[in-house]
Amino acid sequence: MIVSVAYFILYFSLFLVLLALLAFNRKRNTLELQKQPRISILIAARNEEFNILRCLHAIEALDYPKNKIEVLIGDDASTDNTRAVVEKFIHDKPHYTCISITHTLGKAKGKANVLAHLAKVATSDFFFYTDADIEVPKAWVQAMLSEMKEDVGVVTGITTIEGNSFFARLQAMDWLYALGLMQVVSDLGLRVTTMGNNMLLRRQAYEEVGGFESIDFSITEDIAIFNEVLKRGWGFRNIYSAHVLALSTPAPSFYDYLQQRRRWMRGSMHLPLYMAIIFILHSTYYPVLLPFFAYTSVGVMLAIFTFKLLLQSLYLHLCLRRLGRSARWHMYIFFELYLVISSIILIVYFFLPLKIRWKGRKY
Repeated sequence: MIVSVAYFILYFSLFLVLLALLAFNRKRNTLELQKQPRISILIAARNEEFNILRCLHAIEALDYPKNKIEVLIGDDASTDNTRAVVEKFIHDKPHYTCISITHTLGKAKGKANVLAHLAKVATSDFFFYTDADIEVPKAWVQAMLSEMKEDVGVVTGITTIEGNSFFARLQAMDWLYALGLMQVVSDLGLRVTTMGNNMLLRRQAYEEVGGFESIDFSITEDIAIFNEVLKRGWGFRNIYSAHVLALSTPAPSFYDYLQQRRRWMRGSMHLPLYMAIIFILHSTYYPVLLPFFAYTSVGVMLAIFTFKLLLQSLYLHLCLRRLGRSARWHMYIFFELYLVISSIILIVYFFLPLKIRWKGRKY
C-alpha cells in the first residue's frame, strides 16, 4: 500500500513536470541557414520495391538545390525488384547512385554494413540518413542543417506512421507521444537517443568514431553510432517540428509490428538512466494500479485512472498541436487501451527466447 502510494506520487509528479516542460520550454526551429553546403543522403534498401519510389519522390521534391545533393542508395542483396525500380527512377538523374553491397566492412552487419559502404562513397561533409519506406518533408534538409552548429555532431528529426487504418493511427499517436517524452528531456540539454530513419551526422564526427565498421555491432545501429559520437565530445540536437516530420509506412503485419518493437526495446537498453526511469515508470503504471485496487475502493482507482488519462491526453494533444495535427477525442481513450494491450504483449514477447527477424535476416 505505502509503496503503491509512493509510486503514484512519483509518477504524477514526474508527469506534471514533463507536461510543464513541454508547454513552456519549447525550442523553436528557425530554418535559418547562412549557406547551403553540399549534402549526402544515404539510404539502405533491402526488398523495398513497393516503398522506395515514395521515398525517392519525396527526396526529389526537397526544397534544396539539386546540384548540392547526392543521393546514395545501397542495395542490400534484395531478392525482389528493388534494384530495377531504383535504376529506372535514377537513369536520368546524375546526382543519384545505386550501389550493390556484396561484402562486409569490419564489424558492420546488415543495415550498418550498407551505410558503412555508402559513407565510403559519399563526397560531402554532411550525411543525411533515412529509410527506403520513409517520406521526408520538403524542408527536411534545411531544417536539419539549421541545428548543425559547430559543436554538434548529430541532429535528429521525428518520424511517425502514415496510414488511414485504425491501428496505423494508434501507432502514429504512439510514435509522437514517445518522441514527445524524449523531446522535453532533450530540450534540457540531456542526451536521449536518435533515429536512423531521420538523422544527420557530421562527417568529421562519423570518421572520428571510425564509422559503422569500427563500432560493435548493434541491432539498433543508429543508437550505437549516436552514443559513440557523443563519447567524442560532440553535441546533439533533437528537433520536434513539422519541418522534419518524416512519414513511415505501417508495419505490414502484426508479426512485423512485434519484430519492430522488439528491436526497439532491445535498443532502449542503451538509453541513459533518466530516460529509462521515465519509461519504466510509464510501463509499470498498470502493474501497480491493479494490485492497488485490492487495498482501496473502485472510486479511488477510477480517480487515479482518470487523472492519468487526462494528463496523458493533454500531453499528446500538445505534441500533436506542435506538428499541426489533431485527433478526435475518442482516439485518446482508444490510445490508452492500445498502450495497455500492446505493453503486455510486447513485454511477454520481448522475453521469449527468439531471435529478432529483420529484413529477412535473423539477429
